[in-house]
This record gives sequence, structure tokens and C-alpha cells, in this order.
Amino acid sequence: MPMPWTYRHASKESDNSAYAAMDGVLQVFRRRLTAQHGIDFASVLPSVPRAVFISSWKLEEPPPPFPDRAALVREVMAVRKDHNLTPENAIEAVAWTLRRYTNRADLERVLGRLPEGAVAFSHVEVTDPREIEQRIF
Repeated sequence: MPMPWTYRHASKESDNSAYAAMDGVLQVFRRRLTAQHGIDFASVLPSVPRAVFISSWKLEEPPPPFPDRAALVREVMAVRKDHNLTPENAIEAVAWTLRRYTNRADLERVLGRLPEGAVAFSHVEVTDPREIEQRIF
């Protein structure tokens, strides 16, 4: 019997899951920003998250306010509802990762100028990344 695809390509599957989670979180976040706010935020991101953040952004509607965390989590998980493996802690995981790979002072400065709710959306009280790992078992 050949090795199952999931075992052979585990890193690819993980990469796809990480991308889907990041894309979902960034879409939900940017939906609540004006174009100028989005450009300001994107300017402090590393190149790949910046590209994901900007990709396919539609500016036709005025941005809605930030709802409560539970509604945001449901919205993130609905981005790819037919094949979404995004965990419930995706917002925290993406926020932690972005904080790790951006200049924290620049990120905090930009977040402080964004609409009400942006700071709370990206707030994470995690010091050890194991606290936000996806748990399957």
C-alpha cells in the first residue's frame, strides 16, 4: 500500500491550512477598513501577508464596524465554508504571527489610527506559540 497523500504531503497541507487561515483573518479585518486605513496597515506588513491582504480587495461598500469576537470568528471560518479547516483560534494565531514578523512599534502605531475595534481584533495575550497551536486530539 502506498503512503497516504496526507502523510507524504503533510507540510503542503499545513501550508495550505496556514494560508487559508491567514487569508480569512486578513479578509475579515480589511473588510472593516477604508482604503487609506488598509494601505496604512499593509505598509507595515511583510511582503507575503501584504500581498494576501490586498489581493482581491473590493472597495465598493463602506466598511462595517467590528462586531464581537464570536461573530468575527464565524466570519473568518465562513470565508471558505465548503473546504475550511480554519481553527477557532485563527485570529489569535494570525495576530501573534504578524506581531512576530513586523516591527511592533510600527504595527501598534498603525493599529492605533484604525477604526474602533481594530486594536481589539489584533490583540493577543499569548507569550508561547504552543498556546495557540491547532489541537486536533
